[in-house]
Amino acid sequence: MPAVETQMPVYVYEYLDDQGQGTGEHFELVQKMADDALTEHEGRKVHRVPTLPNIAGKWSDIKGKSQLSNKNLDRLGFTKYEKRGDGYMERVAGKEGPKTISLDD
Repeated sequence: MPAVETQMPVYVYEYLDDQGQGTGEHFELVQKMADDALTEHEGRKVHRVPTLPNIAGKWSDIKGKSQLSNKNLDRLGFTKYEKRGDGYMERVAGKEGPKTISLDD
């Protein structure tokens, strides 16, 4: 039976100084969500840095993109605006909110 590939999150950690303050030195670590956050790495104190989740964008996989398609967002009741010009945005998904938003409004 072939091995099943599972994706685990990549966490960012920062090294701490003797006072427990961040030093600005970071490293990334792939670990299970169920694993406890590290408190020490390579003999130095560390803490996990909160990061934003990875949202589908220009370079994401097709499935991720389709989940955030305008049609799917509209079906799920979300509203989405896209920039159409300098200071001008147009609603491309959803039925709530104004059709357009501009600096002149």
